Amino acid sequence: MKAADLFIKALESEGVEYIFGIPGEENLDFLNSLKGSSIRLVLTRHEQAAGFMAATYGRLTGKAGVCLSTLGPGATNLVTAAAYAQLGAMPMLMITGQKPIKTSKQGQFQIVDVVDMMRPLTKFTHQISSAHNIPARVREAIRRAEDERPGAVHLELPEDIACEETDSAVIVRSRFDIPHATDNSIAAAVEMIESARHPLMLIGAGANRKRFTASRGVFIKKTGIPFFTTQMGKGVVDERNPLFLGNATLSSNDYLHRAIEETDLIINVGHDVVEKPPFFMEQGGFKVIHVNYITATIDPVYYPQQGVIGDIASSMERMTEQITPQQSWDFSRFMEVKAHLDRHLLEGAEDDRFPVYPQRLVADVRKAMPDDGIIALDNGVYKIWFARNYRAYGPNTVLLDNALATMGAGLPSAMAAKIVHPQRRVMAICGDGGFMMNSQEMETAVRLRLDLVVLILKDNAYGMIKWKQANMGFDDFGLDYANPDFVQYANSYGATGHRIESAESLIPLIEECFSTAGVHLIEVPVDYSDNDRILNSDIKEQSQRI
Repeated sequence: MKAADLFIKALESEGVEYIFGIPGEENLDFLNSLKGSSIRLVLTRHEQAAGFMAATYGRLTGKAGVCLSTLGPGATNLVTAAAYAQLGAMPMLMITGQKPIKTSKQGQFQIVDVVDMMRPLTKFTHQISSAHNIPARVREAIRRAEDERPGAVHLELPEDIACEETDSAVIVRSRFDIPHATDNSIAAAVEMIESARHPLMLIGAGANRKRFTASRGVFIKKTGIPFFTTQMGKGVVDERNPLFLGNATLSSNDYLHRAIEETDLIINVGHDVVEKPPFFMEQGGFKVIHVNYITATIDPVYYPQQGVIGDIASSMERMTEQITPQQSWDFSRFMEVKAHLDRHLLEGAEDDRFPVYPQRLVADVRKAMPDDGIIALDNGVYKIWFARNYRAYGPNTVLLDNALATMGAGLPSAMAAKIVHPQRRVMAICGDGGFMMNSQEMETAVRLRLDLVVLILKDNAYGMIKWKQANMGFDDFGLDYANPDFVQYANSYGATGHRIESAESLIPLIEECFSTAGVHLIEVPVDYSDNDRILNSDIKEQSQRI
């Protein structure tokens, strides 16, 4: 059997459904072997977008998403996607080609040491130097990608190895039990919670996995302990829950932090320091229980007193069984803060100004999306508004990146979400800057016949950096640009472009787009003029009055 055929069979054995990417000359044997496979090739227009799609597939399914590139420039285009998956804990396998490694007539043409390049960005990287090793290398790569903490892995398949003959057989998927936390750690955590006066629960990205979300909310229901989330923990528990205090979008000085100041114990479920800190620990302040698959990475602002290390779902189930709600618990201050925050989040939700006010935008998108609808956010200042103001009703219904926090991932992530969940409404929400970094994938979405709505928030500037610029007291300089006519731009790809002329027209237009097949782009001019005042001053000042 040819090595490339064996590689494809190994991927099939792992349950791979899609390979996203762009083949090159060095992948042609691999591509030919893929021709008769059950695996579907999703040809993209840029390798970075392919990586974002593969990572999001992994995020949503728990199975390694697979992407493909050629050597050299193709492989270097995967670097940002590798970091995106690695920091965001998304299982992803990258397969890259390479010139022949035994004999070559092309000198150093296009040669980059891709394996070494990927080493700091992945959990595992390896050049396949023998066809006989393919089954073991594929099995190991997939295992590493999917094991907690999930992340990026990489295999390089040189051109001359791909065409070798081999009699090796596929290695079937291994079964591994996830380690469970010790009885002593469970008992110690329960004792700390029962002894606390004002316990509070934090839900982070590590809890936003399939294995945990199946048992979500049971601990909260039994104990009545209020909870808050990180940005990447949104939706693990339905945020309509009356015990939901809010999202730690900002690291300090938000309404939520008035509650955090009153707690004496935070039960931290699934957060690690890769995400922006939702709070800062101080000596003599509140204590923290770290509930996660892996031990805590100690940081100047994060040094938990107790670890519960093992499968999160199992740990929470056992803690739920053993804990006894206490009469001494007092959540009155938490609920007072919640009432103030809930009122604050209504401000601007009905504002009729045009260009559209960010708070109105978030409120209208929430009204237009069903409970299971998925929004995929690119990176920009609007991400802050959506994290704070948009209530997520289910896990992975708000796809945002607060780990690498890269621009350009919004559209490809939405496309992957639609591929995984073809029956659900999916909306990409992108700033004009982030959209233009991978806007070429509109053609891919049209070619795949995806039913997708793409919201382009237009301010003709890098709005997030403008907000930071203002906050730091610098002059408004160097961050403005021009844009294409987004309606014509969408139409040129075979999509349908729309432009709103009033705030009131957004919801009807979204409904119209979702009820009509195909890819729809909606240009939404936004008014960010109050970002600095509200996010940097008003929230801090108003929350301190509670």
